[in-house]
Amino acid sequence: METDVLLLNDELKDIQNYELEVEDTVTPSDLYSISSYGIDFPVELLVKRINEDHFIVPEFQRKFVWSKNSASRFIESLLLGLPIPNIFLFKEPTSEKHLIIDGQQRLMTLVCFFKGKFNDRKFTLSGISELWEGKTFESLNEDDRLRLCNSWIRTTIFKQDSPKNNMDSVYEVFERLNTGGLKLSSQEIRSCIFHGKFNEFLHDLNENKIWREICGPKSKRLRDIEIILRFFAFLEWESRYTPPMKHFLNLYMEVNRECSHQELNEKAAIFEKTVEHIFLSLGQKSFRINKGFNVALFDSVATSIAKRLKEGTDLSQEETKRVYLDLLENEVFKQGYTTSTANPKNIRRRFGEAKKAFEVL
Repeated sequence: METDVLLLNDELKDIQNYELEVEDTVTPSDLYSISSYGIDFPVELLVKRINEDHFIVPEFQRKFVWSKNSASRFIESLLLGLPIPNIFLFKEPTSEKHLIIDGQQRLMTLVCFFKGKFNDRKFTLSGISELWEGKTFESLNEDDRLRLCNSWIRTTIFKQDSPKNNMDSVYEVFERLNTGGLKLSSQEIRSCIFHGKFNEFLHDLNENKIWREICGPKSKRLRDIEIILRFFAFLEWESRYTPPMKHFLNLYMEVNRECSHQELNEKAAIFEKTVEHIFLSLGQKSFRINKGFNVALFDSVATSIAKRLKEGTDLSQEETKRVYLDLLENEVFKQGYTTSTANPKNIRRRFGEAKKAFEVL
């Protein structure tokens, strides 16, 4: 119930702040070759692997969605010897590390119980049998501690054998298998799969003060970070776009996962320069034609401005505003950002019209 309330609150805030697009329903036609095997890990070893970063839990998933009572009941189930749902891990292709696909809350419960902390408070078991009510890991008797440490959890490990050039299958598995009460957004999944320098870079850019003025309150579902990712993907790969949108963004994020320091500096410079020019020229509410932030309007206008700035053009704030207001009266452009915004035809419409409009400056 608590999870449902959290989900509802986060979704309502995002609906109020963003004009949410219709979710992609297209899936890639490529066939995947995936191999998997099962292994039983003792709880003590699972905790050790997570603490040593051999099993990766993305930073934003390290806080509990579960209540303390729910986490306590999971510990109690292990102490009672009850069956536990499988954990799913993805074996990363370039290292011996594993990404936790399904089971984050169960595993973080174990890590935090062993450490004795639940969201920075003392982790004492609650809402369970009197036998263990109020107990911490340290205050369990020796037999109970050993029983917990030696409990086995079935773990399925999989890896993608082909195709070699992308990790779309991992995204699909993550999207379909993740059984937490809080359904992850597309960007939350990407932040898990493509963790690394570029993901950290996107999170850093999301703190930019001018960007926050334009975009509004931070999204707990990472939709503002997805808009930044989309800005770079269309700035550099517009001509390569094929639906669905989520896989276009997946591929861009994967290719740029370990960008060089110089490349990241160049990307940061053009993003910061673009949002500053937009803020000074168009104002804080520039992409809120209705109440919410229109992502499709932003991606076409912002990338067109960014391209001119990258060319070294000294854009006038007054001329930028004039061109923007003219674009809003352009019926072809309007159709491109108001209907089926991930459709290739409408993407060509809005990007084509925006490019023509800003090229004359």
